[in-house]
Amino acid sequence: MSGIQFNNVTFTYANRETPTLKGLTFDVKPGELVLVTGASGCGKSTLVRVTNGLCPHLFSGDVEGLVRVGGLIPSTTTMSHLSYAVGTLFQDPEEQFFALNVEDEIAFTLQSRGEAVDAVEEKTEETLARLKIEDLKGLSLAGLSEGQKQKVGLAAILAAGPKVLVLDEPSANLDPEAVEGLGVLLTELKAQGFTILVVDHRLYWLKDLADRVHIMKAGEFHFTGTFEEAAAAAPSHPEWGLRDFFVEDVRGTLPRVMPENFTAEASDPLQVVNLTFAYPEAEPLFKDVNLSIPSGITVLLGENGCGKTTFSRILMGLEKSEGDVIMKGQVLDAKARAAHVGLVLQNADHQLSFSSVREELEYALLGSRLAQSRLTPKKGEKAKAFSMTLSTEDHDRISALLNHLHLHHLSERHPQSLSGGEKQRVVVAAALLKAPDLLILDEPTSGLDGKNRSAMEKVLLEEAQSGRAILLITHDLELLKVANQALDVSLFSTRTQPATH
Repeated sequence: MSGIQFNNVTFTYANRETPTLKGLTFDVKPGELVLVTGASGCGKSTLVRVTNGLCPHLFSGDVEGLVRVGGLIPSTTTMSHLSYAVGTLFQDPEEQFFALNVEDEIAFTLQSRGEAVDAVEEKTEETLARLKIEDLKGLSLAGLSEGQKQKVGLAAILAAGPKVLVLDEPSANLDPEAVEGLGVLLTELKAQGFTILVVDHRLYWLKDLADRVHIMKAGEFHFTGTFEEAAAAAPSHPEWGLRDFFVEDVRGTLPRVMPENFTAEASDPLQVVNLTFAYPEAEPLFKDVNLSIPSGITVLLGENGCGKTTFSRILMGLEKSEGDVIMKGQVLDAKARAAHVGLVLQNADHQLSFSSVREELEYALLGSRLAQSRLTPKKGEKAKAFSMTLSTEDHDRISALLNHLHLHHLSERHPQSLSGGEKQRVVVAAALLKAPDLLILDEPTSGLDGKNRSAMEKVLLEEAQSGRAILLITHDLELLKVANQALDVSLFSTRTQPATH
C-alpha cells in the first residue's frame, strides 16, 4: 500500500510499562486526508512519530503490529530512506530548519541528495510559487514570523517530493487567511494523489477537507467517522477535550481602537505618544504613533509580519523606541516597564529558566516584587533561595493558579519536559502572578486542546473584569469571542495596508 496503514499497532516507550498507543487500526489512502484529534496527552504526537519513523529510531520503544507508510515499514527502514516517502511538518518549524535563509532552506534536502544545481533552483522557484511566498525570497529565517516559518517548513518538505505528508498542528501559528490558503493547498495536494495525515487541535478549517476523523483518548480511537458525525458526537463527550468544529469569524464586528481618536487627557490605562521605532539600518516600522488603549481585552489584528509582536516588545521595554509609553498616567522608561507588564511570548521556551514548574511561579512572583522595589537578585540565585520570603498566602495563590490552569499535577516537573501547551500555561501563570498593569499574550492558545483553551478564556475574562488592560495577539478565531475591542496594527505600521476584514 502506498499510503498509510496501521494494523493493530501498539507502541510502548522504553522504560515504560504502559503502552502509549494501544491497538490502533486505520489507513489513509492516496488522495485522502485524515484528521486525528483529541485532548493533550492522548497519544497524537506518538502516532506522528510512529508514522514517520521517529519511534523507534530516535525515541526508543517497541512497535507491535504492522505499520506501512509509502510502501515502507518505518521501524525497519532507515530515516534517510523514509524521507523519500514521507515528509513531516512539526508544530514548531524551527526544530527542522537547517539553513539561514528561505531559499537555502527549501533547497537543502535537494542539495543533500546531490541534485543538479539547475534542478534545485527550478524546484525551489516552483515551490515558492506553489505556496505563494515569493515575497519571502532573500529573507533570513530568524526574521520571519511564526506563521511565515511554518509556510517555509512546508515548502521545504514539498520540494523534496514525498507523496505522504504528516502535518502536526499545521494551523497553530497561521492567521485565518493563511489557514484558508493552507486548506486550498491541501485540496490541490489531495487531487494530486498525496496521502495526508493531519494531527490538529484546531478543527473548523478541515470541515470540507477531512475524509475521516479519528478522536483519540488514552492511546486509543474512541470515535471514527465523518467530520459532521464527529461534530454531532462531541458535545456528549466533554472528556474528549475538543475544540469547536464550527467557528464564526468576529473580527469584522469587534469595536475598533482608532489612532485618530487619541487624546492626551484620556484616562485609559495604556497610552503611547509619538512612538517611533525602526530596526537597525531599516526604515521606521512605526512613526509618530499615538494611541490610547482601554481596559479589557484588546486583540491586535494584522497579517503575519506587520509588527504585532514588535509593538508588544516595545511596550514591554524589550525594544528601544522613541516617544513615551504611559501606564496609569505614569511615563515609564523601558527598564521601568518590566515591573508593570506581563508578557507571554509565542515560544514559551524563551521564558522558562528553572528546574520545576512551581519554582518558575515562585520566582515570577518574587521577581516582580524585586523589580517593583528596583532590587536585583544576585547572579545565579534561584527561586528556592528566596522561598522563605514568600508568605503562606503567596503559596496558596500559586497553588490556586496551578489548579485553575490544570497544572497542579505538574508542579514538580521540569518545565522543559512538558508539552508545548503545558509550557504555555506555565508562562501565562507566571505572568498573572505579577498582577501587571498591562498583560500581553502572544498566541496563548496555540497548541491547547478544548479543555485548556476554555480554562485560558476564563482566566482572561476574570483579569479583564478586574480592570486590567490585556493585549491579545492571536490568530485563533475561537479565542476572539472574549475580546472587547480590536486594534489593527496595520493602521500605523509602514509594512502593510489596513486589514479589510
